Amino acid sequence: MTMGKSQSKAGIWDANYRGLTIGIILAVTTVAFEGLAITTIGPEVARHLNGIHLYGWIFSTFLLSQILGTMVIGQQIGKIGVYRSFSLSIVIFVAGILIAATSINMPMLIGGRAFQGFGAGAIVTCVYYSITLSYPDLLRTKILAAFSSAYILPALIGPYIAGLLAEYVSWRFVFWLVVPLIALAVLLTLPSFRKLQAGSIPVERSSRKEGYALLLTIGTGLLLSGLGFISDWKGITLSLLGLIMMIWPLKMLLPKGTFMVKKGLPATIISRGLYVACYVATESYVVLALTEVKGLSADIAGLIVAAGALSWSTAAWLQSRMDERDQGRGRKKRISSGIGLMILGVSLVITAVTLERGGIVFAVISQIFTGFGIGMANPTTGAVALQHARPGEEGEISAYLQFVDAFFPGVSIGIGGALIAVSEHFNQNNFTGIMLALWIQLFLVLLSFIVSFRIAKKED
Repeated sequence: MTMGKSQSKAGIWDANYRGLTIGIILAVTTVAFEGLAITTIGPEVARHLNGIHLYGWIFSTFLLSQILGTMVIGQQIGKIGVYRSFSLSIVIFVAGILIAATSINMPMLIGGRAFQGFGAGAIVTCVYYSITLSYPDLLRTKILAAFSSAYILPALIGPYIAGLLAEYVSWRFVFWLVVPLIALAVLLTLPSFRKLQAGSIPVERSSRKEGYALLLTIGTGLLLSGLGFISDWKGITLSLLGLIMMIWPLKMLLPKGTFMVKKGLPATIISRGLYVACYVATESYVVLALTEVKGLSADIAGLIVAAGALSWSTAAWLQSRMDERDQGRGRKKRISSGIGLMILGVSLVITAVTLERGGIVFAVISQIFTGFGIGMANPTTGAVALQHARPGEEGEISAYLQFVDAFFPGVSIGIGGALIAVSEHFNQNNFTGIMLALWIQLFLVLLSFIVSFRIAKKED
């Protein structure tokens, strides 16, 4: 969509954009509520279904299946349109909710999470695509900030309500609660998406990307499964086989030059993937630590997680104001500063888990720093990445963003889950595995900080 001068000066709530803006926020709110709620009840679900050793798979399966949803819809959206793509995504997401809500064991729950992940990845890909089609560059940080603000209501009520339901009713009601929210989002969102016209997308390699995504998902699954019993020769073999299977499709699904951390888009993508992995995995394991190690109830743990989500939304709003003031010139500095705050936050998380007293205070403060950091960096890296989208490449850049937001956290959480499984195998308590998982997240965010200095508006 070509924007005139007057349009480029409009706001996201002006008449030309209002309907789509509301639709985007509703769609993301629904996915956000589900994600935040499951983070809170994950430990209770794993205990109830006798699968604490599979705890990481509750999240990794969801995230890894997002890769398929992202790639399939990212390649098909230009052919079948945003409206049909979004409708299909909603149906798959709801199917996953129903399966998870009626699960009788961990494999069934994990299967439901796979459907949910595919649907969620496809939904947000549609959202990103609609942003590139409909908003000029100067409005993208604003709509991406609104995108992040969609976490405010879920952050306020999601984790706490999920914790209350898990403690006093049943964790199954957390899944059922999402269904009416989805219905409302569909009712109010589809009319806006119906009006969008998909642009042309190059078909080169498009027919292969779904295959690459499937191969990568299988390879990652083998790697993480093997790591769960790495002390056995079968585990070592499975891990090596999975790692080998991952290399080629990963190269094909990331921007050219990513393995070399080339300055520009590749560095932007890799830095984003690393800090998002750190954030998502830290949120998952801090809840497990608070309930299993600190002995807190699920609802209190949910409130602590909510502090990070609210901090994220506040920072996202702040960075949009900064971006408007400096016309995007300070984006690179805001990314590095945000990641730096995340480093401090994760360090405080580790401190909180190890302290016998005062750990709760440190946990809350850590969530505030970590959430504020990613809220500052995430919309900004999204805007920087979208600057690289040439006409007809909107879907591809959007798919890159969604891909790293799913793949990197999926691997990171899976590795943490494997460490917990290994610690159980050697008769260690959960504390050992949780601490190892958190230290890995600190390493990832430190690496992201280093890579962030290679981010630039244009590739050299």
